[in-house]
Amino acid sequence: MESFQGILVGLSVVLTPINLFFCFMGVFIGTLIGVLPGIGPAGTVALLLPFTFNLPAVTAIIMLAGIFYGSMYGGSTTSILVNIPGEAASVVTCLDGYQMARQGKAGRALGIAAFGSFIAGTFGVFLLQLMAPPVARFALNFGPAEFFALIFFALTLLAYLASGSMIKAFAMAAVGMIIGTVGIDSVSGVIRFTFGIKELYDGLGIVPVVMGLYGVGEVLVNLEQTFKRQIFQTHIGGLLPDREDWKASAKPIARGSVLGFFLGVLPGPGNIISSFVSYTVEKRISRNPGKFGQGAIEGVAGPESANNAATAGAFIPLLTFGIPTSATMALLLGALRIHGVIPGPLLLENHPDVFWGTIMSMYLGNIMLLILNLPLIRIWVRLLRVPYGTLFPLIFLFCLIGAYANNNSLLEINLMVFFGLIGYLLRKTGFEPAPLIFAYILCPMWEESFRQSLIVSSGDLAIFFKRPISATLMFLTLFFILSSIFSSVRRRKLLEKIGEGGEGAVR
Repeated sequence: MESFQGILVGLSVVLTPINLFFCFMGVFIGTLIGVLPGIGPAGTVALLLPFTFNLPAVTAIIMLAGIFYGSMYGGSTTSILVNIPGEAASVVTCLDGYQMARQGKAGRALGIAAFGSFIAGTFGVFLLQLMAPPVARFALNFGPAEFFALIFFALTLLAYLASGSMIKAFAMAAVGMIIGTVGIDSVSGVIRFTFGIKELYDGLGIVPVVMGLYGVGEVLVNLEQTFKRQIFQTHIGGLLPDREDWKASAKPIARGSVLGFFLGVLPGPGNIISSFVSYTVEKRISRNPGKFGQGAIEGVAGPESANNAATAGAFIPLLTFGIPTSATMALLLGALRIHGVIPGPLLLENHPDVFWGTIMSMYLGNIMLLILNLPLIRIWVRLLRVPYGTLFPLIFLFCLIGAYANNNSLLEINLMVFFGLIGYLLRKTGFEPAPLIFAYILCPMWEESFRQSLIVSSGDLAIFFKRPISATLMFLTLFFILSSIFSSVRRRKLLEKIGEGGEGAVR
């Protein structure tokens, strides 16, 4: 009964003209960003964040969420036609999608990618609708100690699952924590890390930080790269899969939908991990694994379904605990906080319009995406010919406008440029900015939970190990930290043995 009432509330919110328009704009921009390799959904959300400040909270989140899951749809187009993933989660689609295009099956690959994405996205939203309310009720059992342990666990798991070095990921998280403490301490009144600049007393604004790291940083990195975007010349027809296509793809779509949703709940690049896991699973259980990489339609259907289902799963920890699982989710958390909406266990009670409106908009957005990705595929192909020399200066211009319009402050422009250079250097040296953003946005909540826990326990740190939930999370955190240390030590010893064996052979 409660869920039915929530659906009615969500429909009444999303079916208003303004929310319908911004839902369409979100998925349209998301598809566009997915088609054009480069900036990605996190950079786009950062870029458009200032333009949502004058919108109602639910309208802003509907549009920004549409960009996130819409980019998963568009990423398959470049993977299939150009062999360049428009979005990182579509890397696996290149393996078989491009081979299908070379065999004259581009239409079938694009069609099954679109339908698989629609089915998985809708299934993911359905699970989100079912699971989010009970998870939110369970989250009411969380006190300050549990939230501290949960954020600590999320940061550790994000670093553990990072594509690069775990040490580098932890270093980025530490830098994010330092950035998050800039300003006046709300408890003691101490001024921290402001260097005498009064404009920083309220802390570093989220807009210049994220627009610099993801907007300007991506522009600088992509300007020095040469993309050979040679679109494979083939007739794009037959977008509707036939019976044989559905027979081969039905089970991969189903498996990818389930895998993707639950992997999307985990901190880290869930949509990327889910697509790789789906591809691996399909290849291992296939009766003919040799066809993968040669144009197997299962290699397109499974991963594309998984990464779209993962976007829905990522909303569960965000809406119920207020814990983001990726950089894009961290930006959505920042957007909610800017609009005065605190996601967490009480979101369903305090802001049912935001909670249910966002979920219902995802149903509608998936329908819009199916319409956009099938009939308009030839238009998306033409957009691939947009030269980067035209695209990226426009992105940089929008970054400047957005940073200045936030508070009409030149300082924020300088901060954006500074963090843009930092973002560029991080990418060049193999550091991921995602843990930095993740820790920066969660730092105030983490610090507040830590202090509240110590106040309750009269300064006894054992409180984090006395309560069942927090103790479980802390032990899991220690397990991942120790396992990463042991694995790195084992790897170093193995390399030393290999080196000694090589020297002995030379002698």
